[in-house]
Amino acid sequence: MGGIGDYSGSLVLQMPIAQKTKIELTLRDDYQCHIESKISSGEALMAHVDFRHYLDGYEVDYLFAREKFKSNPAIQWISYIIGCALVLQKEKGINFKGADFKLTSNVPLGKGVSSSASVEVATMKALTEAFDVPLSGTLLPTLAQRVENLVVGAPCGLMDQLTSFFGEPKKLLPILCQPDQIETPISFPADISFIGIDSGVRHSVAGASYGDVRCAAFMGYTIIASSLGISGEELQSAKSKNDFMSLPYRGFLSNISVQQFEDSFIHHLPSSLSGKDFHEIYGVSLDPVTTVDPNKVYQIKQCASHPVYEHNRVNRFRNYLLALNESPWQEERIDLLIKMGELMDQSHKSYSLCGLGSERTDEIVALSKNTPGVYGAKITGGGNGGTVCLLVDEEGRISARSIHQQLCEKYKGDFMLFES
Repeated sequence: MGGIGDYSGSLVLQMPIAQKTKIELTLRDDYQCHIESKISSGEALMAHVDFRHYLDGYEVDYLFAREKFKSNPAIQWISYIIGCALVLQKEKGINFKGADFKLTSNVPLGKGVSSSASVEVATMKALTEAFDVPLSGTLLPTLAQRVENLVVGAPCGLMDQLTSFFGEPKKLLPILCQPDQIETPISFPADISFIGIDSGVRHSVAGASYGDVRCAAFMGYTIIASSLGISGEELQSAKSKNDFMSLPYRGFLSNISVQQFEDSFIHHLPSSLSGKDFHEIYGVSLDPVTTVDPNKVYQIKQCASHPVYEHNRVNRFRNYLLALNESPWQEERIDLLIKMGELMDQSHKSYSLCGLGSERTDEIVALSKNTPGVYGAKITGGGNGGTVCLLVDEEGRISARSIHQQLCEKYKGDFMLFES
């Protein structure tokens, strides 16, 4: 729960899957980087590059490096790995002179289950150990996110990297994404499971729709701030200083309560607005990793509404889960599961209204309705395909496997099933 609310400061609840990414690292001193990758599909990839090719002279410049990676699409995948060395060189002063990287991973690509975050976190851990760089708290996943935002060029939030680093098996990790407040992981009853069904539709946070939805949410925040008398100059000053504490709601849409939003702000938000008109009227978006395109039309109201309502949904979901853990009464437990499932359904519908749904994930959610033992289902992560998460009891585990089998037979695919 939470998903795309992370970049707007929402509480999220995330659970790691069992699959893992492993990096073996051997340092070199000739600036050469040899990368071998064996991923879940069994596909083996190899690349050999000169690290200096991604430096602007002797310096790390993220935009320069990003353009270099994009100029060679066949090996652009190495940006997730070499990008870690670039970020550590720029941010922590390591003297990187090349390395042999051997990556093995059974985290499937394009399924909405944080495959890129797992690569970044694993590579960061290997490099920080090799160079004896001490990183405490949430700094390692934060630097891993910087790789994806600034080197790869994907505008993801921080939850995937934090979950890859801090997540515990069979527990939901609460993260208040403002930006990285980790809370105590929450267990759930042994007879309850969260099961992921692969839709077979490839997901990518680098896709245009995800970036547009994120961009529209930040545009919505600017419009709300403007309604409160905050000027574009004040927003630009806060953005340049990376200091949002003085701004309304500390710069996060999720800090607006549903009641405040409905009473005071939603009527200020246009259903849609062109980037050109936004620039002329408001000028500034706080988002450091998306750019408002004057030639696009953005769905402002829905994309800005989603994190407000999602933050509320996730808090309620957590409260129901905590009550479920304490309740000895079967009727009460079923009632709580139904309420949790309703929140998942609302979240799924909100994704679709933002433009991040897909026919296949909608089909999985529809198949799960009125199915024995399945209480709720929703698209996960960044949307646009990927994986659907089901909340099930013991009977529902059988139902989920049946739905999975139906999909594999209907679409002639070997789609994955993620079981907790």
